[in-house]
Amino acid sequence: MPQVTPVVYVVDDDVSIRESLELMIATAGWQPHAFASAQEFLSYSRISIPSCLILDVNLPDLNGLELQKRIAADDAGIPIIFLTGYGDVPMTVKAMKAGAIEFLMKPFSDDVLLGVIQQAIQGSQAALDQAAELRALRERYASLSPREREVMALVVSGLLNKQVGGELGISEITVKAHRGQVMRKMQAGSLADLVNMSARLRSPPAPMD
Repeated sequence: MPQVTPVVYVVDDDVSIRESLELMIATAGWQPHAFASAQEFLSYSRISIPSCLILDVNLPDLNGLELQKRIAADDAGIPIIFLTGYGDVPMTVKAMKAGAIEFLMKPFSDDVLLGVIQQAIQGSQAALDQAAELRALRERYASLSPREREVMALVVSGLLNKQVGGELGISEITVKAHRGQVMRKMQAGSLADLVNMSARLRSPPAPMD
């Protein structure tokens, strides 16, 4: 797979700040995409690659905190770094509780911001990797027959093959055959692997930091 250059989105209505951030981001080796308003950002079609969002709190149409709420539901929680010249403690607390990774006051140190961007990109990459792994796991589970899913559920609950057979009204030999198919299709190297996979399939998506 070719190396993908992470994207750093910038939403700030101050053109001088947008331009300086674009230059800094490009110099650091990332792709900058800058927008003057929240609506411009929302209208842009983003692709699923490592990314983060540098977001000004005070915007002319939809403010930064409202934009944070808007994208949280449908963007897998893209990491957000807030910038503001008028921040206060309640605003900072609200942004951080909603999942922002940092809240920086203007003027800020380039080195500090670059460090936070690096952290955000790493978090985004990890989240995308986890999402890809879970999609692959769900695809493998979808390949199981209804009977294989029944056997898997009973096996991961701790039942022995004989007990699984008793629950399903099938022979122990048949259970072993189904169990072997489950292990193969799920690409599980051990019962512990299968138990872990079952737990991941049942768990809700984890929120992004």
